[in-house]
Amino acid sequence: MQRWQIGDVTITKVVEIEMAAKATWILPDATQENLAKIAWCRPHFVSEAGLPVISIHALCVESQGRRILVDTCVGNDKTLPGMRNWHKREGGSFLADLAAAGFAAESVETVLCTHLHMDHVGWNTQLQDGRWVPTFPNARYLWNREEYEYWWSVEQSKRGRVYGESVAPVFEAGLVDLVKQDSAVTDEVRLEPTPGHTPGHVSVHIESRGEEAIITGDLAHHPCQLAHPEWASSADWEPDTAEATRRAFFARYADRPVLVIGTHFAGPTAGRIVRDGEVWRLDA
Repeated sequence: MQRWQIGDVTITKVVEIEMAAKATWILPDATQENLAKIAWCRPHFVSEAGLPVISIHALCVESQGRRILVDTCVGNDKTLPGMRNWHKREGGSFLADLAAAGFAAESVETVLCTHLHMDHVGWNTQLQDGRWVPTFPNARYLWNREEYEYWWSVEQSKRGRVYGESVAPVFEAGLVDLVKQDSAVTDEVRLEPTPGHTPGHVSVHIESRGEEAIITGDLAHHPCQLAHPEWASSADWEPDTAEATRRAFFARYADRPVLVIGTHFAGPTAGRIVRDGEVWRLDA
């Protein structure tokens, strides 16, 4: 379990899944040959075998007495037929690990989803007696309005089972607040628009007592994209917009004392962006 202190704000990482595996299904350019050319990615982000290491984790943020859970990973029992290792997943200790970190499900007050993809909304709900029910019954779920309205507007067949299993049940339970892309959650935590991966994708900016951190969401899936911001994710909604967002984000936070916490970054997960010639690297 990793924990960071940003002024008065505490951020705790709780891992659901971490693995070294071929990731060309999500980052087509992240081949073993290409990754071998990015020396600084070893040993934390690329394995000895040359494979990218990917983490699926939630970030628990404690700010001004508010208990905020950022993204809810894959979840159990979800219908994800295209994802062999995630389809109808069983077991795992995610909820127990959350509780061990001091975030028992009943104690979470805010669930903040950076976007509504399957590996960021899975534990929004859990299966009980054949029904999908909210996992965090005492929380308000904060979703960007543009993000939600986009998914609501597409044909139901294109939304997939993710919407029906992990999104709609929470909305129907009356637990959702649709917010703007730059909304404040507390005086120390606010949303930062980072569109491209999805229409309403947001990152989470934290500032307290002169210290700063930012949780990326999926504007970058792996640190290798700092060296190659042109490497698009196969899941990017608008690849050109996503690349422009990455470049602007990396330039904005480079060479500043801002802790960048990657939503899928393994190992140390967090570091500072440093300019490296025409591109960037993560100083973890």
